[in-house]
This record gives sequence, structure tokens and C-alpha cells, in this order.
Amino acid sequence: MANAEKVAAVAELTERFRGSSGAVLTEYRGLTVAQLAELRRSLGDHATFAVVKNTLTKIAVNEAGLDEQLSSMLVGPSAIAFVDGDVVEAAKGLRDFARANPLLVIKGGVLDGKAMSPSEITKLADLEPREVLLAKLAGAMKASRAGAAATFNALPVQMAQIAEALRAKRAEAEGGAPEASAPEASAPEASAPEASAAEASTPEAGAAQADTPDAQAAAGDGDQG
Repeated sequence: MANAEKVAAVAELTERFRGSSGAVLTEYRGLTVAQLAELRRSLGDHATFAVVKNTLTKIAVNEAGLDEQLSSMLVGPSAIAFVDGDVVEAAKGLRDFARANPLLVIKGGVLDGKAMSPSEITKLADLEPREVLLAKLAGAMKASRAGAAATFNALPVQMAQIAEALRAKRAEAEGGAPEASAPEASAPEASAPEASAAEASTPEAGAAQADTPDAQAAAGDGDQG
């Protein structure tokens, strides 16, 4: 490979490392061209699988700032899956192909700048797809908003009930005392006729009635007869 071609290859690899959300390093020793083509198809739009030269890749890894995470893995026949889409789906594709084709060995990788071991990549493959996780998150947020809306809608009704209860209690407290004293107030009024009758039956009251002009005229008529 000419020097210019090497420079171009390193630049392309560096850009792939920087532009991808993740990269998984594998060893493909013993796999046929047909099997590698099958692996690329299984990854679909989620990742691109490329056979690389370790010497050039080490330079690209260093320029991309991933030397500490990936350099030690660049031994033996190396191929890299650059993740461009759903990381979980890419991990699933690699895991499933490796199960069916044990000659593909997952050596490790990097995700968002953090190194990942083969076991961590396998655990990542066990997660639900990104679309499912987002749908669940959206559902949880919608349920939370619905619960908050129901709580706010219930507040006016609860406040009205509290206000009505306070009004009724205040009215009961203010009206209770006068209602209790009403029968006592009517007692003197009921005894007024009795008092009048008693006054009329006394001797003084009879004498007073005899002194009136009507009483005297009645007495004179009686004498003329």
C-alpha cells in the first residue's frame, strides 16, 4: 500500500471512530467470504463491518483519542463493526452471528468513548430495542402527566367541598344559640292574658271600673226604676 493510500486509510478510520456512536472489535479468523457477507447483511443499517489492518488502525485509534480503550485488542486478524444506528440491535446481530458461527470472536469495543468488555456487549444485546424503550418511556411520561392532570382537576372540587363544610359548620355555630333561647322568650308572652285576668279580679280593679262614667250612668238608671 502506497504511503498516500495509508494516509487516506488512517484518515477514514479515524473519522469512522469519531463519527460512530460505538465500535466493536472482532476476530474473524477462519470465516469465509460468504460468512462475512452474511454477517454484514445481519447487521443491516445498524452497523458496518470492515476488515482492517492493525498497524493502520492503531494510528487511527490514537488520533481518535481511543488508544487506551482499543489498542490492546488490535492483535490477530481484526474486523470492526462501526455502529451507525441502534447500538442494541448491532450488539444483537453480532451476538447471534457469533452463536451460530463460533469462529467470530467478540474481543471488546467502545461505546460513547467508554471501553466495553465482551460480556458487557452481550448484556447490551439482551436489552430491548431502542424503539421499545422509547415507547415505554413515552408511556410512563404520559401516565405521569395524566395523573398530575387528574390531581389538578380534582383540586377545585375538593376546595369547594371544604368551603361548603366550613360554611355549614359556621352557620350551625351561629344559629344554635338563638334557637335554643326562643322557647324561654315566649313564656312571658303566654302569661300576659293570665296576668290581665288576675288584675281584673282584684277589688281595686272592680272599684276602678265602678268609678267610670259608664258605670255611674248604669247606676243612675237603676235608681230611677
